Amino acid sequence: MAEAKVDPMHQFTIEPLFGSESWALGATGINIAFTNSALWMLITTLVLFAFVMGGMKRELVPGRWQMMVETFTGFIDQMLEANIGKAGRKYVPYVFTLFMFILFANLLGLMPLGVIGVHPFTFTSHFTVTGVLAIMSFTIVLAVGFFKHGLHFFSLFLPHGTPWWMAPVIAPIEFISFMVRPFSLGLRLFVAMMAGHVLLEVLSSFVISGGNAGPLFAVGIGIPSMILMIGICALELLVAGIQAYVFALLTALYINDAENLH
Repeated sequence: MAEAKVDPMHQFTIEPLFGSESWALGATGINIAFTNSALWMLITTLVLFAFVMGGMKRELVPGRWQMMVETFTGFIDQMLEANIGKAGRKYVPYVFTLFMFILFANLLGLMPLGVIGVHPFTFTSHFTVTGVLAIMSFTIVLAVGFFKHGLHFFSLFLPHGTPWWMAPVIAPIEFISFMVRPFSLGLRLFVAMMAGHVLLEVLSSFVISGGNAGPLFAVGIGIPSMILMIGICALELLVAGIQAYVFALLTALYINDAENLH
């Protein structure tokens, strides 16, 4: 009998659901299958919608749910005001939605739903998803920059006080740095979520293999791996929140550049 092998990357496989593997868009033949990734994006969107709607009662004495929504909203509002100024208030709806969407996506992907036969899919572990989120933020930066400053927006690539003879060197470097922003923004979230899930998968395989190999391996390998796995699970919960915050914070900083040309 062939020995079963654990594939840590299998959890990131995008698979069509509900027999949609042959769905195509008209004569173009473009596959539009409804996948596990799309399903968990939909679930995350519904959870976010329910979370916000549950906190919109506007009671004189706010309940716990309303207080929680208002706390997150106030947190994003303060972050934008600190990094952009009073003009940052108009970006609260977008940055709040972005932050909460990434946070819920990260947390749902860590839920131990496998015990009831449901396998969560962490779509933020795919660069195609995080890259699109980054491009959305970058598009807003460009739109704000050109709408507010016109062609003067290009002065962002030449810091104030730069000697004229350094301009041919500094300007291309600043331009390349600016254009790399969406790539680095999406890559950071994607790498953090993928690395954590791969490590948890590997440790879980150690726990199972150690238990199947006998008492000696269970004590020497299985139990230490289980303890380490519990610690990393706690760390992953922290990383889920930190990565959502970093994504929102960097978006605010990039918008600040477009608003104030810093």
